[in-house]
This record gives sequence, C-alpha cells and structure tokens, in this order.
Amino acid sequence: MATQLLIYRDVQPITRDKHGELSLKVGKDFGFAKDINSVPVMAAEFPAAASDLPVVFTEAEGSVLPVAVLGLEQDANLMVDAEGQWRGEYVPAFLRRYPFVFASSEDGKTFTLCIDNAYEGLNQEGRGERFFDADGEQTQYLAKVLDFLQDYQSHFQRTRTFCQRLVDLDLLEDVQAQVRQGEGSPRTLTGFKAVNRQKLKALKEDDIRSMLGTDELELLYVHLQSMRNFNRLSRLSRGGARVGAQHKGDPAEQTIAESSGSAADAGGEETPVH
Repeated sequence: MATQLLIYRDVQPITRDKHGELSLKVGKDFGFAKDINSVPVMAAEFPAAASDLPVVFTEAEGSVLPVAVLGLEQDANLMVDAEGQWRGEYVPAFLRRYPFVFASSEDGKTFTLCIDNAYEGLNQEGRGERFFDADGEQTQYLAKVLDFLQDYQSHFQRTRTFCQRLVDLDLLEDVQAQVRQGEGSPRTLTGFKAVNRQKLKALKEDDIRSMLGTDELELLYVHLQSMRNFNRLSRLSRGGARVGAQHKGDPAEQTIAESSGSAADAGGEETPVH
C-alpha cells in the first residue's frame, strides 16, 4: 500500500483487533514536523497557505504536486519553534491530519485508514478518544476522522487534476530563489517549479475562460504572489519576529482549508526568483 510517509514512523491500519482497546490523546505541539522543510498542499489551500508560506510545485509520482515551503535547510522547519509550537499563519492540512493517514491499494481504488503507531498519544489507559466502543463499533470520533481524511483525499484528486492541466498547458518551469541567511552570501534554492508568467499571459482564450470558470486562474496568481514569502522565511532564518503560537488541533475537528487569520507582513526586500 502507498502512503505519503514523510512524518510517519510506523503506519498501521486501524483495526478492531489491534486498536479496539486503545485511545488517542492528541498532543498540542508540532514537534513531529520540526525536521521537514516542505509539505504537500491542496489547491483549495492556496489562498490560506499563501498568507505566509511560499507555494511552489515539485515533481512527484510522474507528475507535479504543490508544496508549501517551511524552511530553507534540508531538515529544518522554520514554522516550528523550540517548544514545538507553530509560528505561522496557516497550518497545512497534511500536518493537521497527523497521526492519521490513508494508505491506498496498488490500483489506487481502495483506501485504508491508518495511524502512526509510534505516536506518543496512542495509549491503553483510556486517555483521550476511543476508536471503537464496547460493542466493537466505530466511535463518532473515528467517523469524524474518517470524514476529514476522505475530504482530504477528494481534494488530493482534484489537485492532481489541476496540476495535470498545468503540465498539459506547459505552464511550469524550473526556478531558483536567492535567500540570505546570516551574514554570509545569498544562498540559491533549487528543485522546484513555478508558473511562467509569459506563458500564462499567452494562453489561448478558451483555456483562460476554462480556468476562470474553475477558479484555477486565480490560484495561479495566488501561487505567484506567494513566492514573495521566501523573503519572509529568510528573515525568520535570521531570527526575525514570528507570529503568535498555534497549538496542534484534533484531526477530527479539521477542515481542509482553515482560515489563515491576519495577513502576514509583506515588508522587507523582495527575494529574486528566476
């Protein structure tokens, strides 16, 4: 079965036999995400995620998928502080669903609800929420988690369709971003793609009309505007001010694109992207 692991250590299907007597106490911190510098985002998340994160595209599974950039180093997340609190405006749904995840069959038609068995909140002492009741039936809590992950999977499929359209229209190009960390010379970040503005302007009228009707055109301009947030990550890496802390929420209480709150600051010099 295929899963998007990244932050998961021991993914196991949730079953009555293995989890019938277990409970889950969801922690409040994001320590599990401190060593990753990007995560997938759904197309529906673009407006909220772009409030303070660069949204770019990367090659994945023979196509491309959008990701939110969280840090400038390979194993460092600038959005998570030393106490494990999130210091950004928006938390991507990929992280809010943790410790749950879907695993898919090889043909991609069947999905199994799984959990990271290494998650510290999983316990036998009855702390938190049960997965199954005394009769072995799914609890309302597990049903709500399942609803959220099914919604996530639906948005994932829509996002793949959106990205395939960008590939078919040949709108994406490899780009680089120059960022400054400390007193040293600017560092060049590579390995991601962005929409080529000239190709976007040169689209045929039918393609523009079609993307207007699905709001995809708006998402592309949101993506392009979000590239300025590399500048914000650069300031954070140099010890710049962070926004107020956010706590980890329960996956059962989540939606895909939550409100991003107030707009991120837009000051400072613009980061060259080319």
